[in-house]
Formats: sequence, C-alpha cells, structure tokens
Amino acid sequence: QVQLVESGGGLVQAGGSLRLSCAASGSIFRVNVMGWYRQPPGKQRELVAEFSRGGGTSYGDSVKGRFTISRDNAKNTVDLQMNSLNPEDTAVYYCRIIVSQPMGTMTGYWGQGTQVTVSS
Repeated sequence: QVQLVESGGGLVQAGGSLRLSCAASGSIFRVNVMGWYRQPPGKQRELVAEFSRGGGTSYGDSVKGRFTISRDNAKNTVDLQMNSLNPEDTAVYYCRIIVSQPMGTMTGYWGQGTQVTVSS
C-alpha cells in the first residue's frame, strides 16, 4: 500500500499564488508517474501536471505557463506551484502516483484531495 498526503490548498484571490505538496510513503519500489489532477465543480477530473517515468512532464493546456510541477525523488514528493490563479482554477486537487513493484506489477493511488478556491 501507498499513502499520499497532500497539503497547501486554501482560498486565494484571483491573481494570487498557492503551492501544493504531496508526499508518498509506503511500499514504493519505483515511481512511474507522479503528479496532480483536479476536479472542478460539476466537471470531470482532468490533468494538471505530472512527471512520467522517463522524466518528462505533461501539463494541462489551461495551466501551461502559470503552474510549475517539481519533485524530490529521494523523498517521493511532488509540488505544484500555482501562479496567476483565476476562478476557473477552483477545484479539488488530487495527487496521483503510479508505482511498480519488483515483479513488474503497477498500481495507481490517489490522494484524498485538497480544495483550492479562487475568488474573483
């Protein structure tokens, strides 16, 4: 089992910044994917930003140029720096990790979610 602990959500005014952090612990042999998704009210969950196993990063179109993902491989943590926030960024933000075990089994886990609310 893998546990994900998220922190850093809250209420911010439009134009402001927030930083989200996620720490993974537990049975982790290798991290394949680690990043952030979000689910706005009444909408489907969508990609915000993530690191793939090869080291590449992917960003959702709506956050490119405003959000930056970073990680500490030694600590199995991933952060999301969010700048120039606007009300459309209001959502529950979820950390996601896909890990593999020595026999090759891959398993995905989600964090409990942290609320980000941007007021206009």
